Amino acid sequence: MYNTLILPKKEQENIMSNKNIENENLQDNEELENSNASEEETQTEATPEDEFELLNKELTELKDKYARVHADFDNIKKRLEREKYTAVEYANEKFAKDMIPVVDSLEMALQSANADAEPQELIEKLKEGIELTLKQFTTALEKHGVTMVSHEEPFDPNIHNAVQSVDNDEVESGEIVQTFQRGYKYKNRPLREAMVVVAN
Repeated sequence: MYNTLILPKKEQENIMSNKNIENENLQDNEELENSNASEEETQTEATPEDEFELLNKELTELKDKYARVHADFDNIKKRLEREKYTAVEYANEKFAKDMIPVVDSLEMALQSANADAEPQELIEKLKEGIELTLKQFTTALEKHGVTMVSHEEPFDPNIHNAVQSVDNDEVESGEIVQTFQRGYKYKNRPLREAMVVVAN
């Protein structure tokens, strides 16, 4: 047989009243949570029209950005083409400037030929002027990478053209004996082969 605790009626009513209050509080809390959740849903759920407006705005911004980038690219491309054209068009400007003093020297040599002087003295002055002008010309060419093929270089079919072979006991077979016409190189590329005589 179980023992049951019998409380006075007033205490029983208090306990029941407290339970009712707790139940009501729980219901109120649930209703508040439900109402907050529904408000959040209504706030986060955008209508299809709002989404379309947002996407349309983003698309417009991207189109504008693309148009600006494309215009910048076109401008850069045109500028580079102009610079390339200018560089090719005026590539020989420095070389031309270095040739002007050579032309001046040749003109002075011609003027000196008309001077009143003894023939022998005039020939000596012309010879000296031509030698100085040739040196000036060679220096200007070397400044721009044009060099003469040296007579002392060993025979190389890439830069020498053997036009004749002779017997010569002083040099070994295949070596250069004489140069008929000088050759020139631009850096490492031959401009004109040297016409040479080689030993048998």
